[in-house]
Amino acid sequence: MTHADVTVSFECFPPNTPAGTEPLRSTVRALEPLRPEFVSVTYGAGGTTQDRTLATLADLRDHTGVSLGAHLTCVSQSRDHIDRVIDAYEDLGVSHIVALRGDPPEGAADSGRHPDGYADAADLVTGIRRRSDIPLSVAAYPETHPRALSRAADLDNLKRKIDAGANQALTQFFFDNDTFMRFLDEADAAGITAPIVPGIMPITSFAGIRRFADRCGATVPDAFEELFDGLDDQPDVRKLVAATVAAEQCQDLLDRGVTTFHFYTMNKPELTTAVCRMLGLHPSVETPVAAVAC
Repeated sequence: MTHADVTVSFECFPPNTPAGTEPLRSTVRALEPLRPEFVSVTYGAGGTTQDRTLATLADLRDHTGVSLGAHLTCVSQSRDHIDRVIDAYEDLGVSHIVALRGDPPEGAADSGRHPDGYADAADLVTGIRRRSDIPLSVAAYPETHPRALSRAADLDNLKRKIDAGANQALTQFFFDNDTFMRFLDEADAAGITAPIVPGIMPITSFAGIRRFADRCGATVPDAFEELFDGLDDQPDVRKLVAATVAAEQCQDLLDRGVTTFHFYTMNKPELTTAVCRMLGLHPSVETPVAAVAC
């Protein structure tokens, strides 16, 4: 495999305050020369970051040249409301939607399903497909979703999402490539033929990755504990170690025939850029001209 075979996409999250707009814009501009398939912007539980997501998409449309993606969750929201969000995305030039059930807002007493809402992500995909042929990604879990009744049930849920019209699946982050490859085999045996793209999480904070892993059921190798021990006070060394770990993971996947990667950037472009460079993805000579609002 060569760098010409590799394609990437990136995930960012909207800033918490207006002061974060420029730093995020700078993040996306730093990633733009790597020619991502899309850069997706997340959407909080129950749509809690909806306004910030829409404002972020508008800003990135006006000040960068990337192909924009956007998350869309259905928990706690009516179908009519979601339809309006889809329309807003199309008005903003969004070219890719990541369709998710989403977690109930913090403190919710039940599953968070709106009485007039979509039941789950597969139902959401069906609803989107009634309105649009926009490319859709859905979530996949190599180590099984923590709320799934079983691994078989989790695979069946993924198949329902693909059969409803999703174009591909993006996985939760993982660190054991053997686990991912087994998951691909299991998905194939279950009749899932759509591409399954590995989600890569360069470690910006070891304590942070531990918390994320505990919430989503991902496994952090014991060896990482020693590898990152004592590096909180040595940020430059920590970044070198993190970039090397992620690059080695991606290179191993590339050697096994995987050519598409989705990076959870945590709005930190340096690590993701370093990993892509080590994979042979070099910035384009000509950076796309940013769109200008008229």
